[in-house]
Amino acid sequence: MKTGIHYFLVVTYETVTAMVLKLPRYRTCNRLKSAYLRSLGAEVGDRVVLYPGLWIMPVRGLRLGDDVDLAKGVLITGRGGVSVGSRTLVGYGTRIISSNHKVSGAGTVFGAGHEHAPVTIGADAWIGAGCTILPGVSIGDRAVIAAGAVVTKDVQEGDVVGGVPARLIRSQTIASSGG
Repeated sequence: MKTGIHYFLVVTYETVTAMVLKLPRYRTCNRLKSAYLRSLGAEVGDRVVLYPGLWIMPVRGLRLGDDVDLAKGVLITGRGGVSVGSRTLVGYGTRIISSNHKVSGAGTVFGAGHEHAPVTIGADAWIGAGCTILPGVSIGDRAVIAAGAVVTKDVQEGDVVGGVPARLIRSQTIASSGG
């Protein structure tokens, strides 16, 4: 059972994090937000853009590459680990979930615990607005996730997926120009 002091500390941590993440996306504010996330155990690359209204909890286990752009309303649960590759865009209102409640055999979630599984998003990917990416999913480099998609399975490099659940729309395999 959580004590009163534990509860107070958790709520204070959440409140301070919310205040910092509500700062505007001026370069100086983005540097401050990135430094704050690093102080809490995240790995944050250079020139990351963090729109106001972003929510990340817990922060430890988060890895953001260089030039990542997380739009307004993005929610990330980091307990299972979340990695976002460089130059990736994550659209408005997207949810990246790396932790979820277990459901016991009795059909209840209370007291059943949690399941954690990492989410990995490659470099140069584009996650459209309002997507949901579930625990354990890996999204390859240059993949595109159409707006509103619910990603329940891995997405290969260069693929375009959409729908609920997300299905392959087309493959953008880029042929090498050897010679």
